[in-house]
Amino acid sequence: MSVLLDVRNLVTEFRSENYSIRAANNISFHVDRGKTLGIVGESGSGKSVTSLSVMRLIPNPPGKITNGEILFSEKDGSQIDLLKISEDEMRGYRGNRIAMIFQEPMTSLNPVFRCGDQIIEAIQLHQNCSYDEARERTLQLLREVQLPRPETMIDQYPHQLSGGQKQRVMIAMAMSCSPDLLIADEPTTALDVTVQATILELMRDLQRQREMSMMFITHDLGVIAEIADEVIVMYKGNIVEQGSVLQIFEDPQHPYTKGLLACRPRLDKKLRILPTVRDFMEETADGTITEKAHITVTEKIDEVAFSADDIHKRLQELDKRKPLLRVENLQVHFPIRTGLFSRTTGWVKAVDDISFDVKPGETLGLVGESGCGKTTTGRAILRLIEPTGGNVMFDGRDVRTMDHKSLTALRKDFQIIFQDPYSSLNPRLSVGSAIMEVLRVHNLYENDKQRKDHVMYLLDKVDLLPRHFNNYPHEFSGGQRQRICVARALALKPKFLICDESVSALDVSVQAQVLNMLVSLREEFNLTYIFISHDLSVVKFISDRIAVMNAGKIVELDAANEIYEQPKEEYTKRLIHAIPTGTIEVIKNRGKAA
Repeated sequence: MSVLLDVRNLVTEFRSENYSIRAANNISFHVDRGKTLGIVGESGSGKSVTSLSVMRLIPNPPGKITNGEILFSEKDGSQIDLLKISEDEMRGYRGNRIAMIFQEPMTSLNPVFRCGDQIIEAIQLHQNCSYDEARERTLQLLREVQLPRPETMIDQYPHQLSGGQKQRVMIAMAMSCSPDLLIADEPTTALDVTVQATILELMRDLQRQREMSMMFITHDLGVIAEIADEVIVMYKGNIVEQGSVLQIFEDPQHPYTKGLLACRPRLDKKLRILPTVRDFMEETADGTITEKAHITVTEKIDEVAFSADDIHKRLQELDKRKPLLRVENLQVHFPIRTGLFSRTTGWVKAVDDISFDVKPGETLGLVGESGCGKTTTGRAILRLIEPTGGNVMFDGRDVRTMDHKSLTALRKDFQIIFQDPYSSLNPRLSVGSAIMEVLRVHNLYENDKQRKDHVMYLLDKVDLLPRHFNNYPHEFSGGQRQRICVARALALKPKFLICDESVSALDVSVQAQVLNMLVSLREEFNLTYIFISHDLSVVKFISDRIAVMNAGKIVELDAANEIYEQPKEEYTKRLIHAIPTGTIEVIKNRGKAA
């Protein structure tokens, strides 16, 4: 097997007046022709910096490649060091011989140009052809990436496409010059599991058809199992383990790899808590990593798993309780307005006549693809969106008939945690001020000293430090910002929380920590949750029952284990089938198919 890309002793640093960080610390790896190298690790591990170093896209300042070789094989077998050629020469490789798909397609596409024109521009930049030839080639690419109605899509703007469609446009653009190496940086992270599955299948098919090499970057080892041949695991700029995908999954050697494998929510077992990386390793102040008491991933999973009797007893206990929330025939319809006078010509039935109960202390999972009505349901219950019809009864009170004053008082008992913690927080308010503001609005406690004491208590409950009181949102990681939003939601001592995709954008390791925290808080404060997500594995972990939504309706509602083990609806089966399981059987079967 010949090597296409050979990276040797790469060092990429970011420097400021006060500090210097090695984001890629003397790392070496290679990518074989026609194979996929998976690069996995948490945010900040150096995955994206490594890919940007290969493309020579590190912003300087503050970043700089200070050492190493990046050897790229030419068609005649010779090698060229990409770090030693001029910027003009590098442009001949970038986008032509080496292409890249970025994590967020909306920010990668220019919003003021049509999608087709952006692909045409890339083709004309690297290939000697006319506009008409480039347009015909673009149409062929859009068909190849299975974009519906390519003749229409070619003239549409990015905002007119869904997330999955935009990602297909980015893949088409990357494929436009038939690159030898495709670098995919978290290309499926923000997508529904069903859309993710189709994108992964598409990328595998394109790779086989074109005999292309690929670097696939992700934090999810489940995705790695679906697509990679070789794997490197990165932690704080270092490669801590590398080997074939089967070796990594069958016999992981480094405790960090074991932690990443263990912290993914399971579909085959119901767990009390999710294992985390810290269950497998300890790190000293100088960065030395030591393994905790030797334990395999399987042994750790078995240690924290519920028995069937435990699950049955909890469901029986919940069943005896009177509902805290009762939703009856809830409807949310949005008008379709057309013409000069914006006449209503139809209705979008975002939520279409759904009913369910939630018992005190229960977690009801609400799962489905984007656009199925999950978020609209959550917001309509809180009357952040006004329902079109139906009833919402909370703790014996009719939410739909309340006036503004009564509704404000009710929201002390009824809180929501939004999907994007950064846009949920005021960037001009410190964390402490943001949480204290909630207490002032509801006139809780006699003075600000008492309010600050309560905020300090809440920060401790969500595993943040007292010094974080004076920090601003931009100074925190995504996981920390989500903890702040949880603390703010708990400030009023609510009975009920709606968690709207509250962990979907987080690394699996950080996701595990936040999910464990939500379970712990539920038990400590006797909270009741509606947990909204497109990921059935996450919902199964935290939920007692699951409601599956499709096109505004609940198509299936049952105990979490029953939904997975005996799904009745074809739509539910499709959701389950789309989840990347990351099992050894999947890897072996993929090897046989290849």
